[in-house]
Amino acid sequence: MPGPGEPFFAAVRAALGGLPFIAEDLGEVTPEVRALRDRLELPGMRVFQFGFGEDVQATEFKPHRYVPNCVAYTGTHDNDTIAGWFEQPGPRSAEQHAIERAAAIEYLAGPGATALAGPPHREILRALYASVANTVIAPMKDILGLSGDARMNTPGEAEGNWTWRLAESALSEELASELRALARVYERVEAA
Repeated sequence: MPGPGEPFFAAVRAALGGLPFIAEDLGEVTPEVRALRDRLELPGMRVFQFGFGEDVQATEFKPHRYVPNCVAYTGTHDNDTIAGWFEQPGPRSAEQHAIERAAAIEYLAGPGATALAGPPHREILRALYASVANTVIAPMKDILGLSGDARMNTPGEAEGNWTWRLAESALSEELASELRALARVYERVEAA
């Protein structure tokens, strides 16, 4: 169904005083929607987990294919955690899970690799930071490397969603130091 188009975004931008937008351009996106997104210079979304499945748009979600004007995500509130996605099939068949896992390992560790040098959540976050995406967003559950038990939302399930809470004890100076180091190495913060 056609939306209000450019006048709507102009009005919202004027009302919000330049607050940035992110276009949720996931799923079936028409050429007209892409053109509107690009004309309005709205950053689109790139979700790492979508880069290794059977979706026809999968290649767009691999970090080397990102464009600067996008927001790179490990996953969204509707995805399993990175650790859960990496370790468990979830709704995918065991065969599809194995294919995606092997492709992600080879992507992150190099041709022919069968294992990662570090935990999947760290390797994936590093790949996103190294990409040209202007912005990287990772849910805390992925930063912490939590299992699928920490999943925020499972679409289509009425129970058990939106209950995960970040425990203050999960935060540490060591974690902050790791994130600072990533941001420094991949020039996502100004040098002090």
